[in-house]
Amino acid sequence: MPGKRDHNPQLIAFARRLRNSPTDAELKLWALLRRCNLCGYRFRRQVPVAGYILDFYCMSAALAVEADGGQHNNETAREYDRRRTGVLLNKGIRVIRFSDFDILKNPDAVVETIYRELSGEPPP
Repeated sequence: MPGKRDHNPQLIAFARRLRNSPTDAELKLWALLRRCNLCGYRFRRQVPVAGYILDFYCMSAALAVEADGGQHNNETAREYDRRRTGVLLNKGIRVIRFSDFDILKNPDAVVETIYRELSGEPPP
């Protein structure tokens, strides 16, 4: 199965700390993922996989959903994100990213995009 959880104790402890102090965008996205019936798929928050912590992860669909704040806007962070996405893709995990702004201002579009990714529907 692609993307089994990482059982590194330090990553698990860090993921737990992240779950206890979410950003506003993470709270909003989690509220949407928890209450929406997205093809029956279940998401988890702050899941350690392949040495990284995924913001939201659906293990059965091998889909990671990332909420990217302003710190992801500089070139160093974008390069790190590209490498990270490459590692996850090699593990069979698809990654989709949303800016915090989009999550907070356009939540319906975010959920629709996630739904299409899970259901395999083509974009409109």
